[in-house]
This record gives sequence, structure tokens and C-alpha cells, in this order.
Amino acid sequence: MRYLLKLLQAVIVVMLLQQPGLAADINNRHQQDQQHVAAIQLVLQDYIDGTSFSNKPQIAKAFHPLADLLLDKEGQAFNKVSFADYLGWYKEAQQGTFNGRIGEILQIDVSGTLASAKVEIIFPKQQARFMDVFLLKYVDNQWQIITKAATKQASSQNGERVLFILSSASFHGNSKIPAGASFPEIVNAYQSFKQAGYTVDFVSPEGGAVPLAYIDTSDDLYKAHLYDSDLMFALKHTKQATQLKAQNYRAVHYIGGSNAMYGVADNAEISRLVMDIYEQHQGIISAVCHGTAGIVHLKTKDGKYLVDGKRISGYPEDFENKAADYFQQFPFLIKQTIESRNGSFHVGKQSEAYIEVDGRIITGQNYKSSALVAAAIIKQLQAVPQSN
Repeated sequence: MRYLLKLLQAVIVVMLLQQPGLAADINNRHQQDQQHVAAIQLVLQDYIDGTSFSNKPQIAKAFHPLADLLLDKEGQAFNKVSFADYLGWYKEAQQGTFNGRIGEILQIDVSGTLASAKVEIIFPKQQARFMDVFLLKYVDNQWQIITKAATKQASSQNGERVLFILSSASFHGNSKIPAGASFPEIVNAYQSFKQAGYTVDFVSPEGGAVPLAYIDTSDDLYKAHLYDSDLMFALKHTKQATQLKAQNYRAVHYIGGSNAMYGVADNAEISRLVMDIYEQHQGIISAVCHGTAGIVHLKTKDGKYLVDGKRISGYPEDFENKAADYFQQFPFLIKQTIESRNGSFHVGKQSEAYIEVDGRIITGQNYKSSALVAAAIIKQLQAVPQSN
């Protein structure tokens, strides 16, 4: 069976090599899909922002004039509302005033000139969550909502956000040695934050899809999240730092995986965003495993390194296979760099969880530490409620 699998893989490779235009065609279709997704995101953002601030022109921009809305109504399967009637629910006198709606785009799926999308709307004070499902149509060279269906659920979500930082690198340095973000580290922390009511966003140097590593489908938790379409859409469509605002985040969390050694620590936009969150908005900086590489170059506004005088953990070079080819690609060493900048580096036993909490800097040494780091962040956030 193993021989047949290898043979099949070889045949596929040969077929691809014999069709040099195939890869280019796949890439072109992917780029077109990405362009449509980006355009649809703008439409949905008009809906989110327009309905959150009673901005009727912005709401109208998102919908086709003949659109229908299918909404929950007690005693009925659904209540069909015309767009004109729906628009009338928003009063011009309230335009510009935030009404408590917090929206998040969860999914977009494009099929030619049709697309479906899912948006979450939460009202933290009412402990309510609306799930909005949209059908969009590409009409007159623009995407517009033609149908919206919505249902209401109870929710414990608080509307506060945590930013996960991942690398875009698929290989170690200039080699062809594969590298990726640690899926267990993503899942362990993501699960903790979601259960505590936080919204998790994802950023990477290049934006878009990030490479993933260490996916173990024999673990029920990891398998469940691998097939979580909302999470996978977010990992396929990570943001770039220039698209984000520091005031929207209470904490950042650098994800490990060996690719975290590349492209993150020296990304000026990510560094600027992170330090604005930390210094201007009193946010928390956290990292796990190789993710700690992302914080080694960070500097405070007075010019000092962030790690100066701090207790830090992460995956040290002591635990690496120094004879391996991948290790030769590392642009710097985590422990050595932190200690050279007057940081105090600490780890526990290699196979066990270990974290360090030093004020608003929280770090862990490996993927087993991810949930503990998340728990420490949540404890601090809950002790100091977000100011309005």
C-alpha cells in the first residue's frame, strides 16, 4: 500500500511537470478568488459598520435594492422583510452613535457570480449573538447582498479581542526544508480564549494563508479544529498589520512552530502594532515556544529592548538538534539573543509545560505551555476590565 501511494504521488508529479500551464492556471484562479473575497469583505464590512452606527447610506451600499431578509420571529418559521422596510428600522437621528453591535466576518465562499458568507453579530451587554448568513450576487461589476437570514442565540462573548501573530514562511530560511506554524499551539490557545468569550484575530507578515505544521488528527481537539470552517477561513485569510488598529486589542500572542524564526521579528509593521498595543493601550505581549523569537527585537519608546530585565521563556537552542540542516538556517538564537539584551531566560524540563509571567509579558517554552499562557493572559485581562 505504501509503495502504491508513493507511485501515485510520482505519477501526479510527472503529470504536473508535463502540464506547465496547470500550476499557473491554478494560481490565477486562486488570485481571482482572493480578489473576490477581498471585495466581499468590504461589502460585509459596510453592513457591519453601517448597522453598528445606524448609517443608512452605508447599509444601502451593501445590499441590492430588491434584497430580502429572513429573520427570526417568535411563533413563525421566519419573518420575511424587504430591504426597504429593514432600512427603515435605522433612524437618521441615531446615525454615528454606536448601538452595541459588534460584527465579525467568519466565512466567505465564492462560486462564480454567487457567494455565501457568514457574519457573527454579538451584543455583549445583552449576552446575545446573532448568526447572519448571506447570499451575495455579482451584479453590475460589484458584489451585493441579495438575501440575509439570521438567527439569535445566547452568548457569553465579551467583544474583546486577542491578536495571534504567525509567520508566513513556508521554508527554513533560503532552503527547501518545510516549516510551518504549530497547529497545536494555535488550537490550545484559541480554544482557551474562545471559551473565555474572546474574539481571536490572526495577523502575518504577508497576510493570507499561512503554512501549518504538526497537525495530529489522532487528537480529538486538533481534529475538531482542523474541520472548524471558521478557524480555517481565518488562517487562510490572515490580516497584515497595516489593516489593524492597536486600540482594538487587549493582548497579542506570538505562535511558535519553527517558521516563527523567519519574517516576524524583523517586520516593522507588526512590531509597531505590538508596541502600540503594549505601551499605548496597556495590552499584554505573550509568546510560546519558537514564537518567542518574535519579541527579541521589540523596543520600548525609551529605546530599551522589551526583554531587558524581564524573565522570559521560549524554545532555547539547547533543545535544538544543532547538527540538523534546519538549525543552520536560523537567523539568530532565541536564548542567546535574549540574554545578550539583558533578559533572563528560563525553561523547565524539555517535555513539560513551563511559563513565565513578568508583568504584562507572558511566555511559555513549548506547545504544552500554550493553554497555560492563555490562562495567565485571561486572568490578567479579567482582573482589569477594558475601559470604554
